[in-house]
Order: sequence, then C-alpha cells, then structure tokens
Amino acid sequence: MSGGRYLEDYAVGQKYSSGRLKLDPARVKSFAAEFDPQPFHLDEEAAQATLFRGLAASGWHTAALTMRLLVESELKPAGGIIGAGFDELRWPKPVRPGDELRVEVEVLEVRPSKSRPEQGMLKMRTTTFNQADEAVQISVGNLVVKRRPQ
Repeated sequence: MSGGRYLEDYAVGQKYSSGRLKLDPARVKSFAAEFDPQPFHLDEEAAQATLFRGLAASGWHTAALTMRLLVESELKPAGGIIGAGFDELRWPKPVRPGDELRVEVEVLEVRPSKSRPEQGMLKMRTTTFNQADEAVQISVGNLVVKRRPQ
C-alpha cells in the first residue's frame, strides 16, 4: 500500500513489528550530553556507583530510537505517524550501549472522530525490546490517522 494505511485498515489486535537498530556507544554519550547530561548517561565510572550499575542510555534517547523504528516499521499510517499524546510511558529496564532494539506494536483501539470525519484515533501499545527480548520501553499512545477518502 504505497500511501499507507487508513484508519479503516486497522483493527483491534493487529500487530506490527520493526527491524533492528544497534545503539552506538558514542551516540549514548552525545545524546545525553545534549539532552540529558547526567553522570549515569555520560561517564562509565560515575555510572557504576548509581542505581544503573553502569552506563545507561537516556530514556528519551530510547524514545527517539523507538520513533525511528516505528517510522521504518510495518505500521505505516497514511499521512505519517502523528502523535496525539501518551496514556502511559515506562522504562522497565535500562538500555545499554551496544544493545540492539526492535519494536512491536499492538492496536488497542480504532475510533473514528465525531467532529472531524476525515480522521480518527488509533490507540496502540508499543513495546521496545532489547536483543535479549527484554522490554526496555512500553508506551500506550494515540495517533491521529486519516480516514479513507469517500
């Protein structure tokens, strides 16, 4: 489907997956230096003395990588991935330099808009896994998705 999937193409229970993306150790530090400059994201030695017991990527870096994986995934909503907010966002395990991430998406709700007939909302659970199949980020988010033109 070259233009992407319309709201009518989604159904509760559908699942989509992504390819894999390896986390470059240098990018962990460069992202943190710019956006989340805390010692456990920047310095291996300092990170050893923290809750993480080693260097960990920022959760916001994990969120950005998840977005990249979503864009490249099978999800493909018409008009792009347009977020309308999250109901839930959790980081159950730290992401480490060198981890290889992948994403799985499950459609939880498909709802046409009452006030905007050209669009609707898609509620989905997105789980980001590391190479050991451990969940490192879980989110429940809402997307604005185009409806099929009449």
